[in-house]
Amino acid sequence: MARFLTQRLVSSFVSIIGATLVIFLLVQLHNDPRELYVPDSGYGLTEEQWEMLGEKMGFNDPLPVQYWNWISGAFLGDFGVSLAQQVPVRDIIQNRMRATIELAIGGWAFAILLGIPTGVLAAVKRGTFWDYIARGVAIIGQGAPPFVIGLLLIVIFAVWLQDTPFELPAAGRPPQFNIKTYILPCIALGWPAAAGLMRLTRSAMLEVLDSEFVKLARAKGVGWNKVIYKHALKNALITPLTSALLLFSGWLNGALVIEIIFGWPGIGYDALFTAVNDNDFPLLQGTVFFFVIIFVIFALLADLLYTIIDPRVRLTGGEK
Repeated sequence: MARFLTQRLVSSFVSIIGATLVIFLLVQLHNDPRELYVPDSGYGLTEEQWEMLGEKMGFNDPLPVQYWNWISGAFLGDFGVSLAQQVPVRDIIQNRMRATIELAIGGWAFAILLGIPTGVLAAVKRGTFWDYIARGVAIIGQGAPPFVIGLLLIVIFAVWLQDTPFELPAAGRPPQFNIKTYILPCIALGWPAAAGLMRLTRSAMLEVLDSEFVKLARAKGVGWNKVIYKHALKNALITPLTSALLLFSGWLNGALVIEIIFGWPGIGYDALFTAVNDNDFPLLQGTVFFFVIIFVIFALLADLLYTIIDPRVRLTGGEK
């Protein structure tokens, strides 16, 4: 256990350094961030003022020094100050995270509740009407881009069903909690993921149901429901679990397209997208650092949960 955790922590640390180093170097290839400070009047800054601004922002230091100053502060929670908004990056991320978390939880719950049960149903009822229905829902979810699903939901529930009991808000997140505002963006976010989970669950369940230990359990007279939910499903959940956790970590990093379509003030649109447009490198680097941390945490969590679902998995090397 200790060896496994040590290996995973080391690999996670390397991943964080690698990802932040890449984004740091790419930022250097873009326009000079000091251009944000050039007045709109067109007079610009003098060369001396330009160099003083670079000294203040740390641009005159060698690149390795700049990276070390930033990454050492990031590990302590200091991501610097946004160039465009002139507020700490940490405050911007904190202010946007609640909306992102709410959207991620809603979309994830929809994906899990739709994807895994329909995957089990499609496997158990293989070749029947229910199997074709489940696969049809999966094909639509995987074939239609999220922005298409989102726009269709808006047209149906906000336009066609306007002034009816089924009308739902098309965009925005009000200060006061209103469950109706979450329905459309959560469905648009979760449907493609549910389709992927359904196919993964169905494939894994079919493989397990055809295995020898399931046939042996049936030969011993074990009930069909017990075989499905206690034996087959438990062994088939590893692959869907990995996908579900990584999906959730990705949504915590912001669902950019869905946030734009539904006017959702999350971290994807209000932080990352804005940082790229404004060449706001402290906000961009801080957001990427936050994203990588979330991803490695959920990847480690998935590895640990493997042993709960399947005790045959050994933490020392992931071998059975």
